[in-house]
Amino acid sequence: MQPLSVILVHRDQPERLVDTIDAFRAQDVPVRITVVDNGSVAMPPVEAADVAVVLAGSNLGFGPAANVGYRAFLADENAGEWVVLAPHDALPESTCLSHMLGVLARRPRAGLACADVGDGMTPVIDPYFGGILVPGSVDEGWQPVGHPHGTLMLARRACLDEIGIFDERYFAYCEEADLALRARDAGWESGLVRGAMVKNPWVGSTSAAIDYLQLRNTLLLVREHSGRYHAFIRFCVALWHLASGMVVPARRGPYWNLEGRLRGLVDFLRGRYGPPPPHLLVKR
Repeated sequence: MQPLSVILVHRDQPERLVDTIDAFRAQDVPVRITVVDNGSVAMPPVEAADVAVVLAGSNLGFGPAANVGYRAFLADENAGEWVVLAPHDALPESTCLSHMLGVLARRPRAGLACADVGDGMTPVIDPYFGGILVPGSVDEGWQPVGHPHGTLMLARRACLDEIGIFDERYFAYCEEADLALRARDAGWESGLVRGAMVKNPWVGSTSAAIDYLQLRNTLLLVREHSGRYHAFIRFCVALWHLASGMVVPARRGPYWNLEGRLRGLVDFLRGRYGPPPPHLLVKR
């Protein structure tokens, strides 16, 4: 069986990267791994016959780093039909990929798919709020979604050939939703494969950049795919959330950051995309 191409995006988490590589090596289908390193201070010695390392030299962001791997995959006509993408801390169960491939083999118009994180929720795209989660309606097999989540997602070569790869304006957050909406418009399906399990035990960060990117990028996503009226309403809602969070701390989300939110709103209006302001990346 031809090895399945896997792209891992890494930055400054060497121990977790080693665990993730081991988890992909333990799959019951063969894999060929490409690690795209986003300017880490040090890289663990993971390069091997089945693991290639590409040094980006700086923090490109999740989407742009993934595109480094996607471009290499698309340039190699012998790399197979599917490519896997995951961050450095995804831990798939040993049957995750084979389970997904078995379901996808019966869906010729499936262009994008993600594994099951076990929360019972389904990613959808709201025309005003962008990517949100709703309760799932399927217990096993293919669950249609508005977009795949980035914990572990598969993309079909023919789909990427037609619609392109990640829009690098997003840097991180919302790029999967944008990709899925472009796939939908081209007639491709996106889904979640229930029972193909993956864990992401290290989610969470204290960086103000998360609030900045989530807000700025949601506004971009809504404007690009739903129009300026929807983006205006979403912007007004964001202003209300900002004001109410300042007055009532209990209304703040888990990543709420005053400067991050203000800069996200201003940069959206300015059309400033790509990397966040560098000082927002510093952990609080």
